[in-house]
Amino acid sequence: MPFVSIKYVKENIADDPEGKMNRIADKVSQAIADEMGVGPDSVWVGFEPLPAAEFYVGKDSVAARRAKKA
Repeated sequence: MPFVSIKYVKENIADDPEGKMNRIADKVSQAIADEMGVGPDSVWVGFEPLPAAEFYVGKDSVAARRAKKA
């Protein structure tokens, strides 16, 4: 069974985390199932939220990058 791990900036889905994770898991599961020839119920999807201050792009945290744009 395939396992997909998704790390994300938790503030990005703060307004509806359960709904957004459900929709993402559905789409990811279907894509993996289609390509691997398994049923979508065989695909496991795990979510790992990270605060913007702990998620980095290059040398800057997402929080710092957002603060620069503001």
